Amino acid sequence: MSTDYDQLSARVDELETRLAFQEDTLAELNDVIAAQDAQIRALVGRMKEVTEKYQDLSFEVQKGGNPGDEKPPHY
Repeated sequence: MSTDYDQLSARVDELETRLAFQEDTLAELNDVIAAQDAQIRALVGRMKEVTEKYQDLSFEVQKGGNPGDEKPPHY
């Protein structure tokens, strides 16, 4: 009877140890995912800024400059 209890106790200890390692791993993975999410959000924001600048520059190139920079027609 004592050996059954010892075996069961050893199995429970092993399961508790594995569970503790899995919880640590999940916490680390969560931290990595949170950091990557922050990086992705920053990159998306920066990409929007770059896209807007590109569109503004494309518009300026296509129309030939700023209307305020053009000389009046009588010159």
